[in-house]
Amino acid sequence: MKRTIVSLATVGLFLGCGVPKSQLDAKALEAENFRRQYGDESEKAKSLEAKVAQLSSELEAAQKERSNSDEALATSEARAQELQKKVEELSALNESLAQSKEKLEKARAELEKKSEQYESLAQSLKDEIKTGKIELSELKGRMVVKMKDKILFSSGSVKINPEGQAALVKVAEALKDVAGKIIRVEGHTDDVPTDPKGPFPSNWELSTTRALAVLKLLQDKGVPADRLSAVGYGEHHPISSNRTPQGKSQNRRIEIVLAPEEQAPGVKMKSAGR
Repeated sequence: MKRTIVSLATVGLFLGCGVPKSQLDAKALEAENFRRQYGDESEKAKSLEAKVAQLSSELEAAQKERSNSDEALATSEARAQELQKKVEELSALNESLAQSKEKLEKARAELEKKSEQYESLAQSLKDEIKTGKIELSELKGRMVVKMKDKILFSSGSVKINPEGQAALVKVAEALKDVAGKIIRVEGHTDDVPTDPKGPFPSNWELSTTRALAVLKLLQDKGVPADRLSAVGYGEHHPISSNRTPQGKSQNRRIEIVLAPEEQAPGVKMKSAGR
């Protein structure tokens, strides 16, 4: 808006020119009004400028806050995606572990599953098993009848004592009708050396002779000879430490192993020749 301010000089000029006083008063009043309006407009302009400055500051703060919020939101979303990825990975791992556990449980159940032959043998020898004279186990179709040597033999002897003979008679009765198995008698000793000048120069001879003695008794009691074999391992296959008397006692043993018939010597050769 264009403003007009009438100065006193202008009023004086009008007076000098013979302008009526009433007209001069009117112009002076108009000039005063313009001056006041100008002052009011200046104050309003300053107020508006202050308001604009305040609003600009608030807008800048709001934009900064929004920028921070956007950044925080982006960080939060990235973190959420990372956590979701980890959850998915853990879920996949948990599923894999569950499948592995299921497979292991099936494998364990299969290993622990006892055959009808095992159950029949265990029933036949239940009294000897109960009294600790015999231990019976089975793994993947391979059964083992384990007997401690003190039940069968006196120290350093290869002659089966009466208690051992009675136990072996029960074993023979249980084994002679078992089908599809070879029967291997295994002799084992502790690591105490034998007398080199005695009848058994080493534990090889002692363990083998004892295994043969058990084999002959089983044969005499009706176990088919073509399914029998004997082997001596001496001290070389311990099942416990030889550092203690208890460990030595466990290592001195006879094991009667029932293995699948296809593991018999010469089976592969016969199959190949057909």
